[in-house]
This record gives sequence, C-alpha cells and structure tokens, in this order.
Amino acid sequence: MSMEKLGDGGGEAEKLSGFNRYACACAVVASMISIIFGYDTGVMSGAMIFIKEDLKINDTQVEILAGILNICAFVGSLIAGRTSDYIGRRYTIVLASIIFLLGSVLMGYGPNYAILMTGRCIAGIGVGFALMIAPVYSAEISSATHRGFLSSLPEVCISLGILLGYVSNYFFAKLTLKLGWRMMLGVAAIPSLALAFGILKMPESPRWLVLQGRLAEARRVLLLVCNSEQEVETRFQDIKIAAGIDVNCKDDVVKLPRKTRGEGVWKELLLRPSPSVRWILLAAVGIHFFEHATGIEAVILYSPRIFKKAGVTSKKKLLLATVGVGLTKATFIIAATSLLDKVGRRKLLLVSSGGIIVALTGLGFCLTMVEHAKEQLLWALVLSIVATYTYVAFFSVGIAPVTWVYSSEIFPLKLRAQGMGIGVAVNRLMNAVISMSFLSISNAMTIGGSFFMFAGISVLALGFFYFLLPETKGKSLEEIEMLFTRRNSKAMNKGIEIQPNNV
Repeated sequence: MSMEKLGDGGGEAEKLSGFNRYACACAVVASMISIIFGYDTGVMSGAMIFIKEDLKINDTQVEILAGILNICAFVGSLIAGRTSDYIGRRYTIVLASIIFLLGSVLMGYGPNYAILMTGRCIAGIGVGFALMIAPVYSAEISSATHRGFLSSLPEVCISLGILLGYVSNYFFAKLTLKLGWRMMLGVAAIPSLALAFGILKMPESPRWLVLQGRLAEARRVLLLVCNSEQEVETRFQDIKIAAGIDVNCKDDVVKLPRKTRGEGVWKELLLRPSPSVRWILLAAVGIHFFEHATGIEAVILYSPRIFKKAGVTSKKKLLLATVGVGLTKATFIIAATSLLDKVGRRKLLLVSSGGIIVALTGLGFCLTMVEHAKEQLLWALVLSIVATYTYVAFFSVGIAPVTWVYSSEIFPLKLRAQGMGIGVAVNRLMNAVISMSFLSISNAMTIGGSFFMFAGISVLALGFFYFLLPETKGKSLEEIEMLFTRRNSKAMNKGIEIQPNNV
C-alpha cells in the first residue's frame, strides 16, 4: 500500500471520528505552560512602570529588560527541539515548568537590576521550551478533524495569561511600590510548580513513541486519544509508515535502523533539504517572522505608552485600557479556535492580514494627528483606542493562532520538533527585535510613523501568505507533506484547497 493512499485513507477515517475528550484534556494541560508565559508577558507591561520608578533605571535598561526574555527564548527554542527528540515531549514540558519556576522566584525576589535580569533570562529559556513543545505535543495527539482547535490551545492560553497579567497589574499596583511589582512577577512560580507535577499524569506523544520503536506503548496511547478501533489502526499505520516501519509489524518493541533521537535533523533541514522540506521550512520561518514583524509586541508590551501618547493620562485609566487589550485578544483567540477547523488556516490568515493593514494605518494616522495637534483631540484619542483594539482583534483571529497550528503540523515526523524549534527561534528573535527597538524607532520616526511602517510590513505578509502557504485543514499529519510539492503549487497559488484522491 502506498503512503499517499494510506494517508488518504487515514484522513478519511479521521473525518468520521468525533471529538475526543481525553485528547482535549491532554492538550489543555500541556497548554497550561503557555498561560505562565502569557502572564509573564502581560504583567511586565505594567510592572515596568513600577520597576523603572523603584530601581531608578533608564529607557534603554527598560528596553533590554523587556527584550532579553526573547533573546534567551531564542536560545531555549533551539535547544528544546533536540531535547524533546531525546527525552520525549512530556518530560520536555516538565523541564520547561521547572525553568519557569526558577526564573519566577528570582524575578519576585529581584533586589536589584542584575538579579531581575538573571531571573528574566532563566524564564526566557523556559519560554523557548514552552513555545516549541506545547503546539507540537497538541498536534501529535490530535486527529486531523480537531487538530486546529487543539493545536491553537497554547495560543489561547497565552492570551488568557496576558489578560491575567494585566489584571494582576491592576490589583497588585495597589500595594507598596517595592512589594507590588515583585508580587506581580513572583506569583507565576505557583502554577509552574503545580504544572511540573500535573504533566507527569499525561501520556507521551504516540508519534514520538513510534520513533523510538515503542509500538505497544504508542498503540495504548492511541486507544486513549482515538474514538474507535478503526481510527486507532489507520493513525497507527500512518505513523509507522512515516517512521519507516513495516505496516504489518506486530512487535511491541522494534529497533529502528536509523537514528531517532534527533541526530542528523539539522542536515536534512538546512544543509541538504529536499524541495518539499525547503518549502516547508520557508513557510514555517516566514509565518513566525511576520507574526511579530507586524507589530503585535509593540502593542502588547507598550500599550500603556500608546494610550498615554493618545491622551490617556492617569495610571489607573492606562492600566484599565490595557486590560481591554487583553480582553480583546483573549475573546478573539477563543473565537478563532472554532474557526480553524471549519474555515481553514489560509482564509483566516488572509482576512487577518487585511484587517491588520487597515487598523495599523488608522492607528498611525490618529497618533500622527495627536502628535502634531496643539490641543487634545478627543476624536483622535477615541479612534486610537478603537484602532488598537481592532488591530488586536484581527491579529488574534488569524495570524496569532494559525502561526502555531500551521508550523506545528507541516513538518515531517522526524523533522517536526527541531523544525518547529527553528520557527520558534525566529519568532522569539523578531519578538526581541521589536520589543527592544520600538521605543527607539518611535522616537526616531514618531510613534505614528512606526505604525505606518508595521502596516507596510503587513502588506508583504499578506503576499507571502497568499502565494506560499497551502491549506492544511482536515489533512492528517502524515499527508500534509504532499501539499508542499511542485505539482500542487499551481493549484495552491490560485487559492484552491487541494483534496486527496480518495479511493
């Protein structure tokens, strides 16, 4: 039986399967690590106001404090891919939780700038691990019909974490200056500790188990995350073929003839990639690049400054307006989870990009008018807030969840963890570049001009998504690689959803 035919049969069988609650529960628990990361991102936007006042640091030090997390996450994500190939997806999540715990304790203690930076760096490495492993684990236990929903849960949790961070800012700000921001940062240690123990109750990824030759264990996990014996068999056969194991093999444990703990993957990804792998890598790197090049980090991290520039003056109102950003992000991310498997990844990306272009252009215009006005313009203030919320809404309904779902599902089995690691590394690098340079850019070309720049980049993103990203909705992980071939590229560029030839 050919791989293409088997893949098509697997996709058809999975379309008949219903929603599996156990698989959902596993994805939810794995995604909890993303809540901690989101909380750290959200809480820092408000904490920076108090840290700057308490530790007497300048704008450059604030920028470095904001961006260093992502520099370290860049390193962490590159290490995480090989680590998860070696010790497994589950224990990689445990390791990420422990790293987060250490970072949170140090930040909560933070007697001076150096210790605070050390804690932020350690937490950053945990971020790199978390962002790589949560979507990969969720994708590998999901069926094709619900993979979009389950793989988007980490992004939902990031948004919920950001919202919790904003709410934490508002309430902990009522404490004394020295205690308030330390409580904001240190409280993240509690869920990190709980998660480290909770993860141990979850099963390992069946696809990783097959790569290790542990077929009986993999089949036991599939029995838990599938709804029928037929679905178990079709998914199990697809995975065995992808791992290079005979479909008819009935052994509990097999010794695979090739390396299965991540050795040689970098060569296949970067040095000697096949045409389809080269396209897949370009798609993954590109979507992660544009997620942050379109300016989301500037809005999330510096929203209090944006609203202040627009005319909101009191700290209380600034933090409340920022909570609105978090609510908008969380609401539209949750809405997106139900659309990913119905509307598809590609359509959401295109709609999202179009809305972002309009919103960023409007925000740039309003902030430019405020900049040059001699008195406060109420209409510009209102439209700036509306444009900010509109931008966050369009970003959250498309690019935000699709980036993580798409990049976690397009790589072949052997290359998935380390390929995803490269994508996350690019993501964190761009996050760091934007968060560490936004204040300097806005000072050099005005804050309005900086958002016009992000609008221009968003136009490039729209073109990239349209011409280079095929639809993956409803395809099994084992058949997605077939989309990234020359014979399918013409149909994909015309926006046609490529269907398998079911027999």
